[in-house]
Amino acid sequence: MLETLWKIYRRADRPRPSMYKRDLPWNGPNFSERILSEHLDEGHGAASRVSNERGAQIDWLWQKLGLFKGARLFDVTCGPGLYAIKFAQRGCRVTGVDFNPAAIAYAKDLALSERLASLCTFVEQDVRELNYDGANFDAAILLYGQLDSFDRPEAVTLLRQIANSLKSGGKLCIEILNQAEVDKTDSTWWFTDEQGLWADEPFLHLGERFWYEDQQMSVERYYIIHLETGQMDEVFMCTQTYSVEDINQMMKEAGFSTVDVYPAWDKLSLYDADEWMVYVAEKR
Repeated sequence: MLETLWKIYRRADRPRPSMYKRDLPWNGPNFSERILSEHLDEGHGAASRVSNERGAQIDWLWQKLGLFKGARLFDVTCGPGLYAIKFAQRGCRVTGVDFNPAAIAYAKDLALSERLASLCTFVEQDVRELNYDGANFDAAILLYGQLDSFDRPEAVTLLRQIANSLKSGGKLCIEILNQAEVDKTDSTWWFTDEQGLWADEPFLHLGERFWYEDQQMSVERYYIIHLETGQMDEVFMCTQTYSVEDINQMMKEAGFSTVDVYPAWDKLSLYDADEWMVYVAEKR
């Protein structure tokens, strides 16, 4: 334990984003199972929104994306399929891709139990490796700030890959953090728990957040100390934010023409609506 504390004491004062892996260990087997539990927990909306909020979003997306029975929908970072299954119930043919093995396994089982397997295809894959060129999807969704977890070059590439998967006139909806609403103060926090997202046994979580004005990015650094063994995990999460002008330019570079912007989820009744910007873009 003493060695662990010295590691924390000697940590870099202010980590640069380029120094570290940029995201959570989504595909780690244990973390994968724990984050799935968070997705399915109706007591909060920290991983996936609760069902009544998802329902309002699905109604809105159905209209804004021009979906219809038989439409082909691409769900990028689909998680456990909570949106995909609902669209399939309306008659869409859905392809979902996600990096989380537990989430993809759950989505496949859910499709089977709902007798929707013929309408749903779920693929375990890093979305940075997408290649659905010419798939001619009618629409695509990339929700809950997932684009924010990639750096700018990766985000531009991902948008281009999604555009290449759509038919001409197909639409993409992305949801990202409202840059004006992001907390830009440096901060620290700590908490303990018997079990949770970070471990299956008692742990101490120490967290720090740093804001980088020049990159409009935050870096969060977590130290997870496993109290029974004294071992420690160090985890980094980078969040890239974008202005409306940024997204418009990126979308047009990726192959989209018109881009409509909907602050605060177009006034849908979501508990955190003001934190988000929603964009609907049409492929040229």
